[in-house]
Amino acid sequence: MGTGATRGTSQLPLLASVILCSLALGRGAVYTSEPEVRVAENKPAKLSCSYSGFSSPRVEWKFAQGDITSLVCYNNKITASYEDRVTFSHSGITFHSVTRKDTGMYTCMVSDEGGNTYGEVTVKLIVLVPPSKPTVNIPSSATIGNRAVLTCSEKDGSPPSEFYWFKDGVLMPTEPKSSRAFSNSSYSLDHKTGELIFDPVSAFDTGEYICQAQNGYGTPMRSEAVHMEAGHGSWVPSEY
Repeated sequence: MGTGATRGTSQLPLLASVILCSLALGRGAVYTSEPEVRVAENKPAKLSCSYSGFSSPRVEWKFAQGDITSLVCYNNKITASYEDRVTFSHSGITFHSVTRKDTGMYTCMVSDEGGNTYGEVTVKLIVLVPPSKPTVNIPSSATIGNRAVLTCSEKDGSPPSEFYWFKDGVLMPTEPKSSRAFSNSSYSLDHKTGELIFDPVSAFDTGEYICQAQNGYGTPMRSEAVHMEAGHGSWVPSEY
């Protein structure tokens, strides 16, 4: 019993030194009240960043979108490229009006002037833009037994649109065999890329095709209807 008490007492200075070491390093806490912000284009947006445990905090904001990285805020001050439309405060940054190009990841980095204390938090900004009318590429004729590729795309939607195909006004299921109406057809359908691939084309695939783009914001948009005729193709005699 006495031995255990002695061991426990001997560990107290070690524990105290660990606590003091942590305080000396000053590991500050950085957090956000809203890790994902969704806001319509041309509206204001607030990206929050709160922190504690910093004696003289220095705040920086970094923006990343794909391979593009830029500084929005450096040493508690908005950089020149953003100063006309972003305001800095100790609780975050505020865009007066966002554009679709502002969609991306924003990292709030807080450090003490001495550099011993550091913390960061990331906020995802999604600027909501409804889809535009999709553009389609549909062959007017396809040869039965061959492969046919139909494509659909649109560039404005944020977040990126998903694509759905209709044949003669009927929504095409992802798996043709799951529907009696399309069980005679063989195709693959990618909602993210907008590709509809018939492999092989059958006589059943003759019809009028429409592509619809939607991203959960605004009104879903439909392409023009295009007729595709599935046939056996024409035989052309070879020349001698």
